[in-house]
Amino acid sequence: MAELQSLIRAERLALIEFLETLEPAEWETRSLCGAWTVQAVAAHLAWASAMPVTETLASLARSGFRLNKASAEMAVRWAHRGPAAILDQLRANAANGAKPVGVPMDAVLVDAVVHALDIRLPLGRPRPVPAEAFRIVADFSMTAKWPMTISVGGSARKRLDGLRLVADGYDWSAGEGREVHGSAETVLRVLNGRPVDADELIGPGADQLYARVNRH
Repeated sequence: MAELQSLIRAERLALIEFLETLEPAEWETRSLCGAWTVQAVAAHLAWASAMPVTETLASLARSGFRLNKASAEMAVRWAHRGPAAILDQLRANAANGAKPVGVPMDAVLVDAVVHALDIRLPLGRPRPVPAEAFRIVADFSMTAKWPMTISVGGSARKRLDGLRLVADGYDWSAGEGREVHGSAETVLRVLNGRPVDADELIGPGADQLYARVNRH
């Protein structure tokens, strides 16, 4: 548990350091997370971990208990607080280890790593995912069950049905069938329902997986 907490803190601090370098226009760039801007994704990371349970339930009720709708509405609302407030809350989260009530620690690391990809890749400033963090995030993403899969377009296992996904250079694979290779960042995006380009997937099953990912 201590090692996992250390990984979460390291990923949070790395993102904070990156966000501190952004120009105003970069905060408004569209992220990989649906229609959310970079600022909305950062705001989600900042306050989803620190939000009281009562506020979470109230927001879910207002959205008709549709998790994705509630998350989007809260992210947009929080984003209006501005970059300075967002960064202050992110720093507090990194310092005190805040996490959403009832959410497994592995899922907190998934959020930190995958949302960093959502932010960094559209800005053209990627950062390699550390191997220790990658394995935990990939394994959790591959085996996650409902309701953890709601926000990522469904089960990664179903997405990989009949395919074997291989992360090049990371000694990790999952599934059985026609092979598909990709970078660690590409693999995490596939597992978490993010868009990928056709040339990011290589192998006999690449076209099939690309079509499945693009449906989400």
